[in-house]
Amino acid sequence: MKRILITGANSYIGTSFEKWVSQYPDKYSVDAISVRDDRWKERSFIGYDVIFHTAAIVHASENDTSKYFKVNKDLTMDLANKAKQEGVKQFIFLSTMGVYGTETGYITKETVPAPKTPYAQSKYEAEKLLFEISSDDFNVAVLRPPIVYGKGCPGNYRRLANLALKLPFFPVIENKRSMIYIDNLSEFIRLLIDNNGVGLYFPQNSDYVNTSKLVKLIAKEQGKEIKTSKAFSWLVTLGLKLSGTFRKVFGSFVYDKGMSGIFVNGKSLDYETVSFEETVRKSEMSSF
Repeated sequence: MKRILITGANSYIGTSFEKWVSQYPDKYSVDAISVRDDRWKERSFIGYDVIFHTAAIVHASENDTSKYFKVNKDLTMDLANKAKQEGVKQFIFLSTMGVYGTETGYITKETVPAPKTPYAQSKYEAEKLLFEISSDDFNVAVLRPPIVYGKGCPGNYRRLANLALKLPFFPVIENKRSMIYIDNLSEFIRLLIDNNGVGLYFPQNSDYVNTSKLVKLIAKEQGKEIKTSKAFSWLVTLGLKLSGTFRKVFGSFVYDKGMSGIFVNGKSLDYETVSFEETVRKSEMSSF
């Protein structure tokens, strides 16, 4: 049995992962702790196989960007060093696609990170420090997921869902986005743990997502028909040039599909749990 400790007791990804692996009660034992204060330092990590570190500062005051580095970098390293000293075999760190410093583009394994925000910079600095302490008996795995979505997930997906319910029409957009459904991400992490994975990982759904198609599917699941039109596509084109927010929603931003797997003995493991249409249906259900 794998013993897993999640840091970030109330994190969306952490709690979703814990629920996902609860279907395998004979294979995994999961605990979660808060790291908002220093009480975690009194907690023994001895006996755990994996630390899954999800706690992070995503938004902080513009006048106190040091919080990003205190939490996302310094706290991460304090946890990782304690884990290594106490015999934990694997440390999984949630980073971000934001380390590339752009809202659009085609990311390959050769793409060099160039973080622009304090959040992304703090995550990237933590990545580099973690790999410095990675060793044969302490495997560091860093995940840079794209947009994560699912029932109750905050962020850009929920903003799009709200638009789908409010707008009578939506512009036709020929874009592609890398995204990952929360159960797919949870299964990816489960397989990563099973295989004691080490290195950089870029999990994503098998197919890229088109924003116009996504909005139509969301509206359909909510019993609403939303029309798509090319009439206002020029506004989106203009917005892509002027607004970072527009680019985050309407631009194309993808990982090369060849970099998104978990490979064991040369074979990529499948972590897609359901079809894309089913992921939208489950995301929009009134309850699990």
